[in-house]
Amino acid sequence: MFVSLRTAFMVIAALTGSSVAPAQVTPATEPLIAEGPLPISMEVIPLPAAEAPDPLAPLGDEVEQPDQSIKPDATLAETVASLRSSDPGSRELECLAVGIYYESKSESLKGQLAVGHVIANRAESGRFPSSYCGVLFQRSQFSFIHGRSLPSVPRASQDWLDAVAIAKIVDQELHPSPVGKALFFHARRVSPGWRLTRVGALGNHIFYR
Repeated sequence: MFVSLRTAFMVIAALTGSSVAPAQVTPATEPLIAEGPLPISMEVIPLPAAEAPDPLAPLGDEVEQPDQSIKPDATLAETVASLRSSDPGSRELECLAVGIYYESKSESLKGQLAVGHVIANRAESGRFPSSYCGVLFQRSQFSFIHGRSLPSVPRASQDWLDAVAIAKIVDQELHPSPVGKALFFHARRVSPGWRLTRVGALGNHIFYR
């Protein structure tokens, strides 16, 4: 099964990167590495002539494109309704959806989108682990993470279906982040005193970069 362009780039970065800068707000944080790559089989299985790829086709043709059934001018709610599912489809999207679910399931769809983009922004920034799972499992970053296992979620719930849809929207870049390139957020009820640039507030969260 093909992966999205954003996920493909993050997997390549995770395999080739040698170090990760710690988060600004937790100087002692040590990044944790996501699960290692699976062994690669060296056996070559020829494809039937009808299925053989065109050697002149650009590499981009092998990357899954955004769902063509979604209208370019669809609202966020319409896109979520089209992409709801109990199965994210990959380990990386599972991590992203779990992060969205536990950090923002009580927020509006726009608030969930903002949280999802923070996780994705971290994975792309070069300052954090370069995968969604790596970002989630980085030490002392997300309070719902304990050890190296994802917490369970009620997969039949509406909140989980929405989280999976939002994860796909973030991964495929179907809707931009409402808080730009934010890398941090906290609940309004706390005041951590971060020396960071505030980029916006949405629902119960305040966002920074």
